[in-house]
Amino acid sequence: MDDRSGPVRIDELQRDRPAALTLPAVESVAILQGRREVIIRHGAELYRLRLTASNKLILTK
Repeated sequence: MDDRSGPVRIDELQRDRPAALTLPAVESVAILQGRREVIIRHGAELYRLRLTASNKLILTK
């Protein structure tokens, strides 16, 4: 396991995966649609996805 801290680039995540196993990417702007936060329903649970002042994403339950 890589012990680096900080963001990981998508190409780094997908580099060692066969083409059939690559992960689809969704742009955050498509999810947030101009808002600073949204509620995501996952089964019976609700999560809050928030864009911070430093342009980071935080997902909380």
